Amino acid sequence: MLTSPHLIDAILLLTVVEVVVLVRWRGVRSRVAWGMILPGMFLLLALRAALADAAWPWVPAALTGALVAHSAELWARFRG
Repeated sequence: MLTSPHLIDAILLLTVVEVVVLVRWRGVRSRVAWGMILPGMFLLLALRAALADAAWPWVPAALTGALVAHSAELWARFRG
């Protein structure tokens, strides 16, 4: 059960719900909310690919996406 890729799907869905709650009810700007959440979602996608025995390029692609998203969020945060 804990090694099922479907568990990661549920976590990803709950993460999208979290972004909607942040934007709708807490007044966080959409770009800020996605900037905070997107790197973690990419890490979850890498974990899902590993658990699902996906083809090898999927894990490094998801990890690269996490790096790019995290770097972009840091750049935007420190820029002002």
